[in-house]
Amino acid sequence: MDKITSIACDVETFSPVNLAKAGVYKYADHRDFQILLFSYAIDDSEVQTVDLALGEQIPAEILSALDDPQVVKWAYNASFERTCLSAYLGRRLDPAGWRCSMVWAATLGLPLSLKDVGAVLNLDVQKMSEGKDLIKFFCIPDKHGHQHQPSEDPERWKLFAAYNARDVEVETLIRRKLSKFPVPEDVWEQYEADQRINDRGIRIDTTLATSAIAIDDAHRTQALARAQTLTGLDNPASPLQLQTWLTEHGCELESLTKTAVDEALAAATGPVREALELRQELSRSSVAKYRKMMDATCTDSRAHGLLQFYGANRTGRWAGRLVQVQNLPRNSLPDLAQARALVRGGDGEMLAILYPSVPDTLSQLIRTAFIPSENSRLIVADYSAIEARVLAWLAGEHTTLAAFANGEDLYCATASAMFGVPVEKHGANSDLRQKGKIAVLACGYSGSVGALKAMGALKMGLTEDELQPIVDAWRDANPNIVQFWRDVDQAAITTITTGTPVSLRNLRFEKRSGLLLITLPSGRRLSYVKPSIGVNRFGGTSITYWGQGVARKWQKLETYGGKLVENIVQATARDLLAEAITRIEKTGRRIVMHIHDEVVIDEPTDSRISVDDICALMNTLPTWAEGLPIDAAGYECSFYQKD
Repeated sequence: MDKITSIACDVETFSPVNLAKAGVYKYADHRDFQILLFSYAIDDSEVQTVDLALGEQIPAEILSALDDPQVVKWAYNASFERTCLSAYLGRRLDPAGWRCSMVWAATLGLPLSLKDVGAVLNLDVQKMSEGKDLIKFFCIPDKHGHQHQPSEDPERWKLFAAYNARDVEVETLIRRKLSKFPVPEDVWEQYEADQRINDRGIRIDTTLATSAIAIDDAHRTQALARAQTLTGLDNPASPLQLQTWLTEHGCELESLTKTAVDEALAAATGPVREALELRQELSRSSVAKYRKMMDATCTDSRAHGLLQFYGANRTGRWAGRLVQVQNLPRNSLPDLAQARALVRGGDGEMLAILYPSVPDTLSQLIRTAFIPSENSRLIVADYSAIEARVLAWLAGEHTTLAAFANGEDLYCATASAMFGVPVEKHGANSDLRQKGKIAVLACGYSGSVGALKAMGALKMGLTEDELQPIVDAWRDANPNIVQFWRDVDQAAITTITTGTPVSLRNLRFEKRSGLLLITLPSGRRLSYVKPSIGVNRFGGTSITYWGQGVARKWQKLETYGGKLVENIVQATARDLLAEAITRIEKTGRRIVMHIHDEVVIDEPTDSRISVDDICALMNTLPTWAEGLPIDAAGYECSFYQKD
């Protein structure tokens, strides 16, 4: 037999664990996990199916190829196949040589599901529609916990085997369709690093998580009982019942959203105030992430698979999965360790005495449930104001770049440029710093008054009349960024309408095979499917493309210069982080999690690696980023927290 160079594969599996709820690692970690069917094609030849449920065995040469990093292993959502096969073999298959055609599709702005990609690409062979019912019948226990066997419905099992083989055929056709646009090798290297991080997982303090859930349950029971006594309602958690009661007591509210209740609390007194406060306590979802942690934690006390490579297919950034680490609540408690110790000890009564809100305290402790391995510490390092730095660098906004290079506070420097006076964080004109901050956060991607409001400008004490002048002042102080929006918009329009490639500073716009491609400074490309020019709701020129919109529906979407700039900036920031992650991993450090612009490293207590060492690796500029003033800072901790 000739040497195998590639294998395309797909598996069908059984496990009592809810895959969507717990993730593939815990799904495959269960003692009753099985691979039922394994279909494969060697070097894209005819698909073969191994019926493991009926006693067939995976051929020895295939098992050998799975361990060989020189053999390319293809699958759609390859992390599922690799994790399941690892559980079947009883050893972790190294990610080296594994390639994911879902990631490939994502690099071109296509949907992430196999069915949707096949439909969008108009493949001659499509994923079989019967699959959902077949999976429900053979892969999931019925309501009595029974696992259906092939012998119970031989015809349906035969169809299931055909379904398994079809997925390999569809995956192969997708790769052929995408062959004009190969994924750069450095992106595959980043994918392999990502898979090792997910394999490694992060340790969860299950004592803290379970105690937090128990304390929250007890607190909610007490709060509900008090609300019933106070209002006389059967269910004061019901918005309709509570709104009626509030109206009867002189507090009429159109809704019971957090914002509406907060506004009502400003003037409320007596029983009405207490009822509103209880409403806020009962409506907090402070332990949902603790429950997610417990759902995802495997027998090794670690949660795996929390990050999806290229999960945001517009920019290539990672997406959070399961626990959603990308949106963890911030912590501001000065005595975090004390509160944490009370929760770990299950002392809800003392927690309620010492802290004004039990749900808020539990919420602030969520980060601290991520802990290092035994005899280890966490090193956390992140980039400071990375998007603002990248935006100024791409646009050539020299004043901002100089401020960064000199180590100045960005918000002070911005406010100073906006208002023409010195601004110091704790000195002269310090009141203007807040206006500089909100302008930086809201205005960088052509945002105006609406963006300022969305960022909470009015809640920060700014008045409606101040908003437009802030926008105008920021734009006057950042003329190169404003021009950059226009230049990007025009470059995209020119490329779409004429098909002529356009170079803009260190970016390149081109149209190929029905795609608008924007090559980033790193060499990676952003892709917009079927770009065209239309008219927006204001009667102006509009750039449109096809992508997934609301409810993942494939539809025509609209964009513009500022939004394209946002994509470009976030994608470039992603590339900096991705290269830093790969660089850090190559030194033997163990990254266990990363969030936006931050890495979390699980480091032995007795190692000599310091925060400065990690920051130096973060601050090593790629050759393509010359002149970009990045700055990473970090800290050590015995449990994860926001410094």
